[in-house]
Formats: sequence, structure tokens, C-alpha cells
Amino acid sequence: MEQQNLTVLKEFILMGITDRPELQAPFFGVFLIIYAVSVVGNLGLIILTKVDSRLQTPMYFFLTYLAFTDLGYSTAVGPKMLVSLVVDQHTISYNWCATQLTFFNMFITSELFLLSAMAYDRYVAICNPLLYTVIMSQRLCQLLVTIPYLYSVFLSLVLTIKIFVLPFCGYNVIRHFYCDILPLITLLCSDTHEIKLLILIFAAFNFVSSLVILLGSYTLILAAILRMHSAEGRHKAFSTCGSHLTVVAVFYGTLFFMYMQPKSKDSLDTDKMASLFYTLVIPMLNPMIYSLRNKEVKNALTRTWTLCANILLKIHCKVC
Repeated sequence: MEQQNLTVLKEFILMGITDRPELQAPFFGVFLIIYAVSVVGNLGLIILTKVDSRLQTPMYFFLTYLAFTDLGYSTAVGPKMLVSLVVDQHTISYNWCATQLTFFNMFITSELFLLSAMAYDRYVAICNPLLYTVIMSQRLCQLLVTIPYLYSVFLSLVLTIKIFVLPFCGYNVIRHFYCDILPLITLLCSDTHEIKLLILIFAAFNFVSSLVILLGSYTLILAAILRMHSAEGRHKAFSTCGSHLTVVAVFYGTLFFMYMQPKSKDSLDTDKMASLFYTLVIPMLNPMIYSLRNKEVKNALTRTWTLCANILLKIHCKVC
């Protein structure tokens, strides 16, 4: 009898954002716009940093991969969520659920360490400006991106395999709008103590280590700024870090709100709203923050737009 309860699942049912049919169409419209803006913004930022020679610096090297990461984890969740809203199809296959979990965890983990690498880059730029190009060499920049990605892939695969090798019970309803670790663990039939401990250890290490690098870098940056005698120099230093600080505050603020809030009967809906914010809204906001607060990006966008317009005008004149 016990063996019969260990059902081989072929699919899961996602509860989705809301169970109210009248809200599905408005939600679809809103989140489609958010996701479309996110895709255009992040792809545009990636292309812009590649084609404009003035943006070939370590800061924009990291920004390119931050945009790629934002695009990655929003795409791991967004399209499936939008399809579920428009066709009222809440099922997700067993294999696709594992794939979604793998890619989402990989990109969200890499974002933590990319933000830390960008904080270190700002520290070197402000505290060691004369040695900036020497310290932030191409090799070091590549290492600061490659290592977090390799670690994130390893961590994501370990956690996904640990979960999906264990037997699931017959109940296959995931209390979320995408395949997340904690909702999946509640569906397992076997002892989950080991996997929960593993998740806790990795989560604590990721969060604390990335936060220590961030706080350490900005503590040294603040100390260096306070030692500056020129008001113009202090303003320039603050403006150099402004965009990155805004992105860090939004990202970590959302994580703090989600995981530090007291659990209650309404915490499921609150978790969904927080998850929506960091899976869809933050990837949309990041390129906007770096575009609106950064003169170099705005100037590069103007130059690229002018160049494209001139090329199109020449093509039009030749055709005519």
C-alpha cells in the first residue's frame, strides 16, 4: 500500500498568481508589458555595451552580464506564467519544472555575486583610480564573472537533482506560480531534513558572503569619499556608485522583505507578490536605472540611435 502512494508524477499543477478569473486578463496585460519592457531594456543594454567603443570598460562588462542574468531568470518564469494566465493552463511537465527550477536558481544566485563583483569594481575605481585599469584587468573581470556562474550552475544542479531524485506523493499542486524549491519540498514523501539543511547552508553562505563583500566595499568607498576635500570630487564619486547602489537596495530590500517577514496565513500571497517583484519588476527596473542615472549610457544610446538613423536614411536614399 505504501508503494502505491509513491506516484510517478508526469506533471505538476501551478496555483498561479490568482484564482479569480476576472483578474487574469488584467494581470496578463500588466505583466506582458513588464516582461516586454524587461526584454527590450536588457537586450538593448547588452547590444549597446557591445557596439559602443566608449562603453568597453570593466563597469559595463559587468553590466552586460547583469543584464543577461536579469533576462535569464525573468525568462525562466515569465513566459510560462503569461501562458497560464491567457489560456488558463496551469499544468507544467515534470521535466520542464526541473528545468525551470535549475535555470531560475542559477541566474538568481549569480546575480548576488555579480552585484558583489560590481561593488568591488566601484571600490577600485574610487579608492585606487590610478591603478584601476591595472587591477581590473580583462582576466580579473572574466574570473569575477566566470566563477560565480560556474558556482551557480553547480549549486543549482545539486539542489535540483537532490529534490527530483526523491519520490513525490500523489498530490502535485504547487502553491506558487512557478517551480520553486520550498513549495516542491512540501510535495516530497521521504524525509526532507537533509535537503532543507543543504538549502539553509547554501542560502546562508550565498547571502552572507555576497553581503559582506558589498558592505565591505561600500564602507571603504564611503571612508574614501569622506576624506575628499573637493565637493565636486565627492559628488562625482557618489554619482559613480549611484546606479549600482539603487539596484542593490531594490534587490536586497526585496529579499529581506520576503524572507524576514513573520509567517502568517497571509504570507503565501505576500510571498507571491514579492516573488513577482524580483522575478519580473526588478529585471525591468535595472536597465532603466542604469540608463536614466548614467550619462555615459544615455550618450551611447544617442550616438547609436543617430548612427542607425543615418544608415537607414542612406539606404532609403539609395532605394529612391
